[in-house]
Amino acid sequence: MKTTRLRVAGLALAVATLAGCATVQNPTKEDPLEGFNRTIFTFNDKVDQYALKPVAKGYVFVTPQPVRDSVTNFFSNIGDVYIAANNLLQLKIADGVSDIMRIVINTIFGVGGLFDVATIAKLPKHDNDFGLTLGHYGVPAGPYLVLPLFGPSTVRDGVGIAGNYFINPLTYVKPDSVSWALYGVNIVNTRANLLNASDVLEGAALDKYSFVRNAYLQRRRYLLSDGSASTALPDYGNEAPLPKYEDVDGGAAAAPAPVPGGGAAPAAKPATASAPEAASGAATDNAASGASAAQPASGTGAPPTVPAGQIVPPAHFGYPSLKLH
Repeated sequence: MKTTRLRVAGLALAVATLAGCATVQNPTKEDPLEGFNRTIFTFNDKVDQYALKPVAKGYVFVTPQPVRDSVTNFFSNIGDVYIAANNLLQLKIADGVSDIMRIVINTIFGVGGLFDVATIAKLPKHDNDFGLTLGHYGVPAGPYLVLPLFGPSTVRDGVGIAGNYFINPLTYVKPDSVSWALYGVNIVNTRANLLNASDVLEGAALDKYSFVRNAYLQRRRYLLSDGSASTALPDYGNEAPLPKYEDVDGGAAAAPAPVPGGGAAPAAKPATASAPEAASGAATDNAASGASAAQPASGTGAPPTVPAGQIVPPAHFGYPSLKLH
């Protein structure tokens, strides 16, 4: 009986593996393993939905906000250790020294890192890891890869996870049970801080897998370029300048200003038109441009004209229209 159950479990695992390795019809260049990745993504999502997220909600329910903030600061201070190490490995000396100063200040004056005194002292917090260090020295990212329980990654960042593990001070806490307990608290606390973000993601993303993949890859490129927008964002080339819009009242040209002795001043013409053309060529300009005459202003005998080269779309529902130069 036990042997039969093992065979059934092995068969189910084999089917799941084959289903995960199934290729999609149009895989992207950076995600050739999309079929496999989507299977692992679904597995991770179910683990989060039925295990990690409920635990995080319970943690938020029983833990006051100031305590959660102190826990976040504590693990953030520990994270500055491997951030500083990776900045120094990338020869970013100024950032590395700043990270070391953060660790010293928060550990001494922040009661072991429970309070983020370094940020109040204007020392910025950086973001770095061993995967970015490998990328800094030219190691390509490789295909996008979703790791079980770890989430989105790439082949390079997957190798970087092992490097981060050996740089992280929590790895060397003894006994091992305390070390793994601290890792668990860090995971739950991090998930609790992301509850609102995950709710927005579930409500906004049509394809959560594609959204997470694209956001992860763009974020990693941004960090690898040291936050340079010129290298992180695509270049669309020289685009034509946007048209200039000007509000007009009700789709009509501005009413002529009154002149002494009654009547109204003639409608304004473009700067390129001469005075005789302004007096005699208004009808010709309107016919050539295809624009209909504007509504006459109150108190004037003739309707004001629309100069050539301008389009006055009609106003709808009482809103003013726009005039396009």
